[in-house]
Amino acid sequence: MTEPPGRRERKKAATRQKIADSALRLFLERGYDAVGIRDVAAEADVAVTTLFSHFASKEALVFDQDDNFEQRLTRAVTECTPDESLIPALRREIHAMVRHCAAESATPIWRMIDESPALTEYEKSMRLRHAESLATAIAADLDLSQTTTACRTIARFVIDAFSLAREAPDPEAAVDEIFRMIEAAWEVSGLARAR
Repeated sequence: MTEPPGRRERKKAATRQKIADSALRLFLERGYDAVGIRDVAAEADVAVTTLFSHFASKEALVFDQDDNFEQRLTRAVTECTPDESLIPALRREIHAMVRHCAAESATPIWRMIDESPALTEYEKSMRLRHAESLATAIAADLDLSQTTTACRTIARFVIDAFSLAREAPDPEAAVDEIFRMIEAAWEVSGLARAR
């Protein structure tokens, strides 16, 4: 059983959330490029140094759930039961993430991301990092001494499933369609038998 976070951790989490909420509100009201770090810090009533202790860059303010998404994907692998296939576990997680990010309330945020070269580039690098983390988790789950090309390929397919489904007219159906191809690639790779 996990212990609830202490007062200090709760306060840090609340400050981080306040900064992220303030940033998003300002970005959507004024436009991403029109808002500076100092504007966000002032809106959140924190020092610029406090902002940077929670977020490494202006782009990271938009993707405040980045670490959470990455952890959810790797946990889908590490917490997969021995009698459960890895690909269905990842499909479930991608479905949940797509539902969250394809919600109507997320549309203005994705429009802002798609219109900003800096945010688009950040999102692309974030996806690559998530794919590497996922590939590492898959390799560890299979007791491989290193991350193989097959692990990286499956991980990239899974990460790209999120992006492709988010942009599809029917995101849920898109996830299922994409995962049928991922399942086939998983079988062909021989990794399914290694698990």
